Amino acid sequence: MILFHGSDRIIERPDILHSRKEVDFGAGFYTTPIEKQARNWCKKFIRRGMKGIVSVYNFDEAALRIYSERKFETYSEEWLDFISQCRMGKDVSDYDIITGGVANDRVYDTVELYFEGLISKSAAIGRLAMENPNLQICFRSQEVLDHYLKFERSFEV
Repeated sequence: MILFHGSDRIIERPDILHSRKEVDFGAGFYTTPIEKQARNWCKKFIRRGMKGIVSVYNFDEAALRIYSERKFETYSEEWLDFISQCRMGKDVSDYDIITGGVANDRVYDTVELYFEGLISKSAAIGRLAMENPNLQICFRSQEVLDHYLKFERSFEV
């Protein structure tokens, strides 16, 4: 499977050590099978006067049979609870790979309203049900990155 990562630099050897911790699926290396989404991730760097670089990888899906994976098919109560725990730094799960929706701007706004107690969980789920999820794959195991995700090339946006 071809995966993309948007950044301000070429990342030939991804590592968990340099990841932020309190994000959607916790500390890990985030990729997407959607090139346009990776290009969009680059926009925040470009707005800051930096380069926007998309790194392209080949992911050997055999890892999915060997390592623990958590897959969220839709924005759901389970997804919302999981990202809530991760963003608060309270995730205690040990998944190696997590696949699910991205909290893009509209989704992020709904999630923030829920986190701040301004809307109920059921109202948040109702709003999220109308969103068409983008897809992110978070690698939380250095072993998976080292053995199953191979850098192919990169390009500037």
